[in-house]
Amino acid sequence: MLIDAQAHIFPRIWGLNATGPTRGGGYGRIRIGDNLLQLLPPFQEKTVFTVEMLIKHMDWAGVDKAILLQGPFYGECNAYAAEAITQYPDRLIGAAYFDPWTSDSRQIFEQKLDLSCFRAMKLECSEATGLCGLHPQARLDAPDITWLWPELEKLQKVLVLDLGAVGSRSYQTRAVRRIAETHPDLRVVIAHLGQPTPVAEADAYLWQLWRDQISLGHLPNVWFDIAALPAYLPNEIYPYPSMERYLQLAFERIGPTKILWGTDLPGLLSHATYQQLVQLAEYHTRSLTSAEQELVLGGNASHIF
Repeated sequence: MLIDAQAHIFPRIWGLNATGPTRGGGYGRIRIGDNLLQLLPPFQEKTVFTVEMLIKHMDWAGVDKAILLQGPFYGECNAYAAEAITQYPDRLIGAAYFDPWTSDSRQIFEQKLDLSCFRAMKLECSEATGLCGLHPQARLDAPDITWLWPELEKLQKVLVLDLGAVGSRSYQTRAVRRIAETHPDLRVVIAHLGQPTPVAEADAYLWQLWRDQISLGHLPNVWFDIAALPAYLPNEIYPYPSMERYLQLAFERIGPTKILWGTDLPGLLSHATYQQLVQLAEYHTRSLTSAEQELVLGGNASHIF
């Protein structure tokens, strides 16, 4: 079974990041202030990625299921994601969008946030496109949000974290360790394999920070997805040899039972087709046994979600 541990759908771009609102710019572009970013291939007039587009891509590439994640950059779409999960219950699993650093976050959680369709909650904490850019003082170990972790644990929801670039304010490894150790029944998935990059690898201090974060996988309730790794390798082309090397380092450190395949679709379509991303996953895990490869490509995600 192939399970993509990180995919996104959005009927429009209506988000926010540290530099201002994000809006669709047409033909795969996103407008951020006065700047236009070519995020997706220019395959249609409006910059959208609907649930129907995702399902057709999954059918085309032979992907059985996908985990729908959300973040501030594309914009909150809990209602749209819930509708998609209801429409395709055998294909899609969802994570709710939530901002715990707003002043009324607990009231929103208790009175307005419907988690019935969602098996997870995603906190995109990165500075560039996430909540730490919107809330410069945001800390995962802040006393005023400690109520959230036991709530998610009690509800048996998975916590998905994007901790941003190595060495950034959002790269809060120690805080995540405390959360995971204090709440052993809370399953935690960290996105993007902790974001290894050639720049971080060339800096001894930053590379130790990455190793420290990967070591969280030694905890029984922490895993990593490998989504978007090609996007962090601007000087490489398919098949992205450094991606395989980073994966091997992670396998050696925490083992294949702690790694989930994911793509970050549709953002990665600017780097490869969905079929090629599936082939890339199979190619980069060829050193594993067939049983280990099956875990990375779907078994681990099935167990967690």
